Amino acid sequence: MRLTVAQALVRFLAAQHTERDGHRQRLIAATWGIFGHGNVAGIGQALLESGPGEMPFLQGRNEQAMVHAAVGYARQRGRLSAHAVTTSIGPGATNLVTGAALATINRIPVLLLPGDTFATRPADPVLQQLEVPYAGDVSVNDTLRPVSRHFDRITRPEALIPAALQAMRVLTDPVQTGAVTLALPQDVQTEAYEWPPEFFAERVWAVRRPRPDRDELARAAEAVRGSARPLIIAGGGIRHSTAQSVLAEFAGATGIPVASTQAGKGALPHDHPADVGGIGHTGTATADELARGADLVIAAGTRLTDFTTASGTLFRNPAVRFLGLNLDPYDAHKLAGQPVVCDARAGLEDLRVAVAGYRVDPGYERAYKEKKSDWELLVDRAYAASDEGCAPTQAQVLGLLDAVVGPEDILINAAGSLPGDLHKLWRARSADQYHVEYGYSCMGYEIPAAIGVALAAPGRPVWALVGDGTYLMNPTELVTAVQEGIPIKVVILDNHGYASIGGLSGAVGAEGFGTAYRFRAEDGSYTGAPLPLDLAANAASLGMAVIRTRTIDDLRKALAEARAADRPTCVYAQTRTPDTVSGPPPAQAWWDVPVAETATRKSAAAAREEYDRQAAQRRRHL
Repeated sequence: MRLTVAQALVRFLAAQHTERDGHRQRLIAATWGIFGHGNVAGIGQALLESGPGEMPFLQGRNEQAMVHAAVGYARQRGRLSAHAVTTSIGPGATNLVTGAALATINRIPVLLLPGDTFATRPADPVLQQLEVPYAGDVSVNDTLRPVSRHFDRITRPEALIPAALQAMRVLTDPVQTGAVTLALPQDVQTEAYEWPPEFFAERVWAVRRPRPDRDELARAAEAVRGSARPLIIAGGGIRHSTAQSVLAEFAGATGIPVASTQAGKGALPHDHPADVGGIGHTGTATADELARGADLVIAAGTRLTDFTTASGTLFRNPAVRFLGLNLDPYDAHKLAGQPVVCDARAGLEDLRVAVAGYRVDPGYERAYKEKKSDWELLVDRAYAASDEGCAPTQAQVLGLLDAVVGPEDILINAAGSLPGDLHKLWRARSADQYHVEYGYSCMGYEIPAAIGVALAAPGRPVWALVGDGTYLMNPTELVTAVQEGIPIKVVILDNHGYASIGGLSGAVGAEGFGTAYRFRAEDGSYTGAPLPLDLAANAASLGMAVIRTRTIDDLRKALAEARAADRPTCVYAQTRTPDTVSGPPPAQAWWDVPVAETATRKSAAAAREEYDRQAAQRRRHL
């Protein structure tokens, strides 16, 4: 079959499927693209020729945002279906780097197809080529190597066959998955080749569920049975393996409390008796107190990042031990943990059988449930919005949204102060309602990810919650939502700057320097009047329906209107600074952001004293 390399790749991708638990679906469901001279005559022509029946095409506005949309789609589809992203050479390709890093860190599959400079080098250099004197085979696409789980450059047509098969293997590997890059020189894309028909045969890639090793399981069961104050940390692996119901059964049978990471929140619904909320720096007082006293921590499907461990200061019981229940041996061994290398669902199923009859002491169970009730009162206080004529605090915005949404709604966020408030306060109603990208915490993720999620879950209300800083980073995919008629709901919270980093700056002695959106003052600092930005007008100029709000009562009505809308809709709200009544509870655990060891300003000197006090509590678990 004589086809160009690009035509062959598109036809090959259309024939790939995944299967898990007897459910089969298409692996590459669509391709996002922005065309330039590096891909328009190759992949662009191939997509035109194939037609939407073979490979649906989605037009993006920013290459990074296209990757974010693909990540949102793949996460919502349980990593079993993904999108490809094609770009031109040069800046189109390098714009992929941030999105690729996000996908790889979060272990979400996305196929990147950047154009590349000529393999045959008929003219050297060509437009947008990086000249490297010491290496003729380097291009800007090599910046994608460290942020890709697999990288290959297709310099000959026949090389596509093994490269494409390897790419599919990595995309469907639950341990290795992430960004996969096939760099495509622009001349090779258009070169014809006689392809063997079997290359285009339908392939089904089985996504495995490995069960735990018998001996590892026995040691894990012994550890559980020997524990008096165990705690489960539910990570993103619970979601990826659809282990939520099994986790609920395990917790219900044993009485072991369950705390969650950002990726794991929603593993149990908020009203499950064993759910104690988020853990770590942005966690609840209930979960963090349990972590400080735990003698066994079952880390299920989590990478145990510094936010989860409070930078190594959270687990203070001298006798604490760790079980690492994880698909990836690298993660299973963290904190000198006893590994249980397996799929999260399979592992929890087998562990429940292995510890049958075990249950925590009734006093321990009663105590953490009482602490959870106390925390819920704090959430109620933060959500309370009786001052109808005032602008809302950020926490009150969440409270008003909490009153509007149902289990079918999906909330998306990634950066700023919102992830902390959401992790502490949000009451997740379903297994996939809470979608906070916090592996890379990438500003600009929310809007394109919402589009990807809406494509993966048509008919469900999808909310993108963004601050003004995040909105200014990457609003252009609003145009895509309008073009495609995807009714995402975007809530813009305008607090005139980088609120999260502004608060952190104050805590580390940097006094909020460079974090406010204000005019310069006479002394040269950014302490003048707020900038006259009109983000609502900007969203409207991009085709969104916009609802402006000034007060709590306005916002309550606007959120209900946006939820009912059948077109892309933006709710714009200016927020006020939290106070002691309506503000969210402060951080319940530390986070290590190094502070200047020497400084002349009093704020930095005081911050360093506090830093040294907290850092002294760090512990290495060996």
